[in-house]
Amino acid sequence: MARVLHISEFTKGGIETHLNEVLKYQSASHDIYLMASEQNTSRDSLRISPERLYLYPYKREPKYFLRAMRSIQKKMNEINPDIVHVHGTFAGFFLRTLLFLKRKRPAVIYCSHGWAFLMDTLPWKRRLFAWVEKVLSLRTDFIINISQHEYQMAMNYGLPPDKSVVVYNGVSDALPANRLPIAVKKDKINLLFVGRFDRQKGFDLLLEVFNENQFPNVNLYLIGDTVLKRVDYQYPDSAVKIGWVDNSEIDRYMQACDALIVPSRWEGFGLVAIEALRNKKPVIASNRGALPEIILHGVNGYIFDFDKKEELVGIIQSLSKSKLEKMGQTGGKIFYQKFHSDQMNEQIERLYAGAGMERR
Repeated sequence: MARVLHISEFTKGGIETHLNEVLKYQSASHDIYLMASEQNTSRDSLRISPERLYLYPYKREPKYFLRAMRSIQKKMNEINPDIVHVHGTFAGFFLRTLLFLKRKRPAVIYCSHGWAFLMDTLPWKRRLFAWVEKVLSLRTDFIINISQHEYQMAMNYGLPPDKSVVVYNGVSDALPANRLPIAVKKDKINLLFVGRFDRQKGFDLLLEVFNENQFPNVNLYLIGDTVLKRVDYQYPDSAVKIGWVDNSEIDRYMQACDALIVPSRWEGFGLVAIEALRNKKPVIASNRGALPEIILHGVNGYIFDFDKKEELVGIIQSLSKSKLEKMGQTGGKIFYQKFHSDQMNEQIERLYAGAGMERR
């Protein structure tokens, strides 16, 4: 049994789903703790006892960075963990900067959950982000890439191959729904979007496509909202804005709809896509990040070129309920073959064991 401290910048969204899968699995075999910021973190929905959850005051502004690092340092001294499993770019920067000059440190497992140098930003910024990651990798035992795409790009940017591994995200079985949360129209094709209403997730492209085109047989349901800043969007008449819902409720919304749509500009993985597969729902996804590793065009969904929105328009216009249902059945089989949480957690356990031997 190891004492494991998980650290995340915030947990709202897909990272909470991931953390809950890991925390639930590890609670039986490890002494686990979690640190996350007060901003965009819900105490009630995290699968860890309150006395093992620590929230630090934080906003994503430079003046809060040192405060966050001091909070992390204080808690590290109190807990004295064997392993620190750090999630996300900012948390990874805070933790590994603290440890950079320390001779004695815990084993460090790091997952960016989407490399900053793969974001849609200026080339010099991508090079800077990659340089920072290379420097901080000196104080990292294992670096988890959440897709083959992420791994290959990390190698292209010079991260250490001997420390880098691929571990696909995974989720556990979906709970059956006793009742559906929304009354969808059975004669319509009902599409669902789940995620942050921001540029990364391609939310602006999605609304643009629906505002510019008429899809008389399609309804669009939107779960989520903005996170870091407010944006005023123009919503099409066919869209229903639901807002944030508890992660435990996402399966019921997916079961009510015919397919999920994931129009991301960049995407480290796309956890919501495998949640759809476990509910036997096909996915309409962009060709960014790991999404083409999860969705096979014409098999368990559709892939469109993000830079050619007419492809997305054509896919939506051609949808049929019978084809979507067939794709959903195929997607359910692919989920159990590749994306169940058991595979993910077993791989993480092997990394913990390997990191422990490295430290010894």
